[in-house]
Amino acid sequence: MSTGNSRAAGQRSDLSRIKKWWRTLGGDRFAVLPPPTRSRYTQSDGHEDAAEMFAVRGISTDTSFAYWHWQSQDAFDRSGELTGELYLHWGGDHATVTAGLGEGPDGYRIVNGGPQGAFRLDKVTAVDADGLPAPEDTTGVRQLIDRLDKPRRQTTRETEYEPLTPAEERWLHDRLGDLLDRGRSTTATTATTTDAAATPPGAARTAEAATAARTAETTDNSQGIDLPTAARFASPLEHRQKLTPDETARLLSAWREAYAGRLAAWRGWRPVLHALLRQEHPDAWEVAAELGVEASYALAAHPSPRSLDLLRTWALAGNDPAVRGWFLAHRALREPDPLQAARTLSEELTAHSAPETAQTSLLNVLRTAAVEERPPSPDRDTAADAVLPLLATLRYTTDDRLPRPLRAAAAYAARDTVARVREAVGRLPDAEAADALAAVDRYETVRDDLLAGTGPDLAGYEGRLCDLYHHYRTLSPADVRWLRDRLADPSTGVQGIAFCLELLYAHGEATGDDIEALLPRWKKELTKQYRTTYTEWRHPLTTLTCLALDLDHPVAADLLAWWAKPKPLWKNPVRLLTHLGAPDEAKAAELWEFIASGQHDTGHLMTWVLLRARLDSTHPLLVAERLIGVPGVRDHVLHRVLIGVADPAQPLWHYAIDPRSHSWWRRAQEVADDPRLSDAARAIGLKAARDHYVLRHPDQVRPALTEGELAAARAWAEARAGRAAAG
Repeated sequence: MSTGNSRAAGQRSDLSRIKKWWRTLGGDRFAVLPPPTRSRYTQSDGHEDAAEMFAVRGISTDTSFAYWHWQSQDAFDRSGELTGELYLHWGGDHATVTAGLGEGPDGYRIVNGGPQGAFRLDKVTAVDADGLPAPEDTTGVRQLIDRLDKPRRQTTRETEYEPLTPAEERWLHDRLGDLLDRGRSTTATTATTTDAAATPPGAARTAEAATAARTAETTDNSQGIDLPTAARFASPLEHRQKLTPDETARLLSAWREAYAGRLAAWRGWRPVLHALLRQEHPDAWEVAAELGVEASYALAAHPSPRSLDLLRTWALAGNDPAVRGWFLAHRALREPDPLQAARTLSEELTAHSAPETAQTSLLNVLRTAAVEERPPSPDRDTAADAVLPLLATLRYTTDDRLPRPLRAAAAYAARDTVARVREAVGRLPDAEAADALAAVDRYETVRDDLLAGTGPDLAGYEGRLCDLYHHYRTLSPADVRWLRDRLADPSTGVQGIAFCLELLYAHGEATGDDIEALLPRWKKELTKQYRTTYTEWRHPLTTLTCLALDLDHPVAADLLAWWAKPKPLWKNPVRLLTHLGAPDEAKAAELWEFIASGQHDTGHLMTWVLLRARLDSTHPLLVAERLIGVPGVRDHVLHRVLIGVADPAQPLWHYAIDPRSHSWWRRAQEVADDPRLSDAARAIGLKAARDHYVLRHPDQVRPALTEGELAAARAWAEARAGRAAAG
């Protein structure tokens, strides 16, 4: 019976061969973690697993180690075949890990990503004299395409690739042609078979329905064409503008048939659209319009009055990705000067009441363009070049050629960079250094005025919001106004509501007006599932319920009734988190019963500690401290809670200690140095601090650390080295 893979009987899969080799690794000062389960999903999980393994096996904590996590496991298919590079992550000394991993198992190779990157394991493949794999060698083909698709230079305006050799170009056209011809052949065969079949009139509709069903099941195989594979061959060709009109037309036909009415669903459409625009195909604009704002990058790469008009329409409608394309096309066609172009677009955005984030998008492309257009200087200190984008942003805040909304966006973007600029000016020539310091002084003069009424992008990547959470440890009156305005804004999404409401509630600034602002939205929007595993805030309906209970608002009864219903199922694990609102002993007892049961903790212990602290009128740190060693309380959860409640005015709800966060670093330091706490509790804080990326991987901390901050962190840790050794 077939098993669904092409290996010969008895042949090991890639996964089993790699695991066999993996078990041979390890030795003096180097260890490897066992292959992952789903519980090791991120690099943070890997470092936690290493610490646990070291403790269980009595391995020295300064031992270097390597591992892969569950996301890396996606490199294998279901049969264990390696279908992409396997990323091997590590901790400790890079040279020790390099030596420990060696060259990899027989038949594979390891590429060293350097001290700031991961190691990558892949198969060794055979190539011909032109460096090309056999067409049937799927791994070799993948490796070739990956190499050809890697840019040699990339800016906001263009991306450059190494030219194809004649052999490479011929090979790509041949592979793409084979796929397209195979599709044509399949279509012809199918048509002949269908015509020849004696289908009874009454069965015709049934046969058509069956054909449609098969097409729906294989939407990436229109006319027999393997569209995902075709896109992989088309991409490196079109990167060099080498797709032919015939290839483009045939790909477009297959794309339209397979994805009728949903063109953007095909991930490989980009090279086809670029070719359509480049070749001025008559259907290019119809395709671009159907794709929508996703087509912005392609339209910007092929500027024309028509593309400029379409990009402008999308940008003014609040589609931030289109702002970049609009800026580039506008410069190419109308105003080459980046500052003048930015001014024109900023004023249009303001006139059309576009979202604040559009100004930020415009600022980002402006400052990148300005830095990239600086004349290169071979004598220049490359370390000094790193400060140029930061310095450009500072200067924009006081540049009268730019309108206020754009200067305000620059002031917000510069907030975390001023100290780094001050440190870096010493690397600049004297005249430039003096000018840079003057720019800093001018920025600090206008900063507070420009920052009033500004805030982060609430709809963007949640990790960026976590990165800046430490800025909201105290709230200024302007912060409170901004947060309340966002809650009242119907355009604020669920993530933004969760962020703003959590901050207002934790700081005691949330009011009945905030509840009233959310009442029209809670049943239709806030009852939807929203995962908060990796955030510092809770589900907004949890926080809203706590607030309503605290204020004895009439909607509290409706909210509790909704939580009591059996569905939707997503709410069951977090229902008990609402007990923090209007706490009492019964709620505390129910929470503790859940904790003692050993069920998965999604904020329950944190909630109980904060609840107990409110009932006892004591600091939550002292409540958490009493749980050390209590049976049934899992250490890794308690340690996270102990750090997370260090400041009860802003508890950190992330499911684990975030090792690259300023907030978690500062709380860990405070717990380590808190004289109210026992030695055991302070040791937990010290260990969390010593494991933080501030000390282990400072380049991964966001916002980036200044040299002074890093030196102070190392001095702090060194001063407590004796305590760590004693512990």
